[in-house]
Amino acid sequence: MSKYSLLVFDWDGTLIDSKAQIVNCMQATILTLSLDERSDKQISDIIGLGLEEAIRYLYPDISNEYIQKSAQTYREHYLTKDNTPSPLFDGTIQVLDDLKASGFDLAIATGKSRRGLNKGLIDTGLEGFFPVTRCADETRSKPHPQMLEEILVDHNVEPNNTLMIGDSEYDLQLANNTKVDALAVSYGVHGLMRLLKQGPVGFIDDIKQLPQWLNDHT
Repeated sequence: MSKYSLLVFDWDGTLIDSKAQIVNCMQATILTLSLDERSDKQISDIIGLGLEEAIRYLYPDISNEYIQKSAQTYREHYLTKDNTPSPLFDGTIQVLDDLKASGFDLAIATGKSRRGLNKGLIDTGLEGFFPVTRCADETRSKPHPQMLEEILVDHNVEPNNTLMIGDSEYDLQLANNTKVDALAVSYGVHGLMRLLKQGPVGFIDDIKQLPQWLNDHT
């Protein structure tokens, strides 16, 4: 039996291939509001942060009022205007089925808004796997530990029995700040070398490798 009883997943770039949609919606926001140009690479680097934190990262000198305006414009594009596909990574549903059948508790800690995550869960049919989720607009954004601390309380699980699984340095920093082990996934938005600097307990190159990794790390 694995030493972990609770597996906490990031959403974007870990379970769902949403990079293109996020980048497109942010580029549309920049164009709509006539903000200074940012490259697709600059935008992809902030995936994982809460929306307002991400905008502030892209535009350090922007006013709080314009952050709110930018966030609202982004939400409009993401929720109603943009049709860029955001498919689950191949094998995700089977992996989650296997993990659930094996007795693991599953949760999500994400930089998305509650509306954005709920839409994603419904669109992908994954809502039944995750009784506990936390979003950046209802707690503190990654890498502050509050998001993960609240999940641990809800599940009544200790940090040493929890594994955080994510594709960005913000996910791994969140785990470090909560004294939780982290598993990096190399197929998301941040490169493996960048992730390894955060000291994860391991990494996988495909979501389908997760059950075997857990089996090997009892």
